[in-house]
Amino acid sequence: MKTAALSLLIALLSPPVGAMAQDWALGGFDAVASRGAGHAVPGRSDVVTMWKGKLWHFATEDNRARFEADPRAYAPGFAGFCPMSLSEGRREKGNPRHVVVIGKHLYLMRSEAAARRILAAPRKTLEKAKQNWRKLK
Repeated sequence: MKTAALSLLIALLSPPVGAMAQDWALGGFDAVASRGAGHAVPGRSDVVTMWKGKLWHFATEDNRARFEADPRAYAPGFAGFCPMSLSEGRREKGNPRHVVVIGKHLYLMRSEAAARRILAAPRKTLEKAKQNWRKLK
């Protein structure tokens, strides 16, 4: 009986996993590793830092240190909104599983198809996305 009561108490005091995941930046993927690899790289739950109210996960301690030294250099462009959607006049959150790197910038795309489309004409798409970003903010 004591074990059941203790289990219930722990369950009631523990935040739901979904609520914790809502505070995760990039769905737990490593922004530094993803930018370097050009594809989504999972972070570890024990290598994290807090920035702008979100928990950022990293694959290595070195990646965390690099991010902490200059987080804006690694944070996704357009605050995580899909640049393809922005170029089409819509604000649609990007999916951290679909990333592209253009220049030194990481962008979250809404889908794999959107990732292929932006890579076909990156400069033109980003110009249009920047114009619309200012209007849609």
